[in-house]
Amino acid sequence: MSRVGAIILAAGMSKRMGQPKLLMPLKGKPLFRYPLEQAIRNQLNPICLIGGQHMQAFKAESDDLQVVEYIHNPNFEKGMSTSLKIGIENIIERSNATFIFLADQPFVPDLVIQTMLEHFRLGTRIVRPQYQGNLGHPILIDKSLYEEFLGVEGDQGGKEIIKKYKSDTRILSFENSTWGMDIDTVVDYQNGKQYSSKTIY
Repeated sequence: MSRVGAIILAAGMSKRMGQPKLLMPLKGKPLFRYPLEQAIRNQLNPICLIGGQHMQAFKAESDDLQVVEYIHNPNFEKGMSTSLKIGIENIIERSNATFIFLADQPFVPDLVIQTMLEHFRLGTRIVRPQYQGNLGHPILIDKSLYEEFLGVEGDQGGKEIIKKYKSDTRILSFENSTWGMDIDTVVDYQNGKQYSSKTIY
């Protein structure tokens, strides 16, 4: 069976929130733990969290998650691509595919992960969800694209690569827009708390 890993991008600077958003609590645990625990539940391996200035706090808040690898990105201020490349470099010899998670998206359900895996195993190079028509994360990529992802620059992640391989991409549609919600601002956070208070996920 293919070995599918997880790269969790957690090195952002939370400029719109005004404080370290990934450490803010949601239902009793910090935001960044949601994708970590999801990767563990779905038996992804290896699981790598790429962090910046708050790495020590991440480790302290999740020291019970023994299988997670914590990798510091010294160039986090240069954009998302620097974290993505570090993640790819770390798993390139240890996986046949990988999910790319954003650490500020706590509401993606296991249903999305399992559906993506099912479609990936049918034969495609990229699987991506869309939530009520809006493309989102996580993104699942085949190892044949790793080298190209090592060439990305700036804060765009792999957007251009995904566009290049449109014919090799499977888009899966889900109707719940909240599943793909980023927690970027105080308003997002308040909305997220309201959603989580009445939802089991």
